[in-house]
Order: sequence, then structure tokens, then C-alpha cells
Amino acid sequence: DVQLQASGGGLVQAGGSLRLSCRVSGFTFDDYAIAWFRQAPGKEREGVSCISSSDGSTDYAEIVKGRFTISSDNAKNTVYLQMNSLKPEDTAVYYCAGEYGPCTDEISTDDYEYWGQGTQVTVSS
Repeated sequence: DVQLQASGGGLVQAGGSLRLSCRVSGFTFDDYAIAWFRQAPGKEREGVSCISSSDGSTDYAEIVKGRFTISSDNAKNTVYLQMNSLKPEDTAVYYCAGEYGPCTDEISTDDYEYWGQGTQVTVSS
């Protein structure tokens, strides 16, 4: 079974950094996408970033481009989301999700079947 386990959230001041981790297991062949989503209170879950296992290609939502970086360590079966220059509006529960196939143009919850538990990120002003 595919399993994803997110970790690394916490409380940070505006302008600070955090690195989230998503440990991935259970994909039966090496052609899958791992994405990060976030959901703030009272808002819909939104896509943040995605990485394709087949070629390492990445995609970002406009709101995080230049501040967030997604990467993977295949030896550790882990995908990271490095978040820099954090803003109070980045406060949310962050989720990692996975699906067979490459990242799609739009990072949409509809495209992902496998989900990890969330990790809370709080950015204070």
C-alpha cells in the first residue's frame, strides 16, 4: 500500500524558514508524482508544489514561487519542501499527496489518491 508521512511543521516568525518532509513508500513502479498542499482555516485545500519521480521535474503555485523549493532524496524515499521567507499567510496545515504518473499542469486535489496526515505550519507576524 502507498503510504505518505509528513513531518516538520512548527511555529516560526515571519521571514523565517522551515523544511517539511514527506516519507514515501509503497509505489510499485518509479513513475509517480508527490505534491504538497495546504489548507488554512476556512479555506479550500490548495496545491503548493509538485515533483515527478521519473525526471525530477517540479512545479510551483505562483504564490510560493521563489520562496519554496521541492526536492527529493531517493535514497531516503523522502520528498522535502524547503520554505523560506515565510509569511503569516503561509499559515496552514500542510499535506503531502501522491499519485501514479507525472505532475500535472495544475496541482489539484482531484488528481491525487494517496494522502499523508497533515503537519501544522504557523507563521507569526
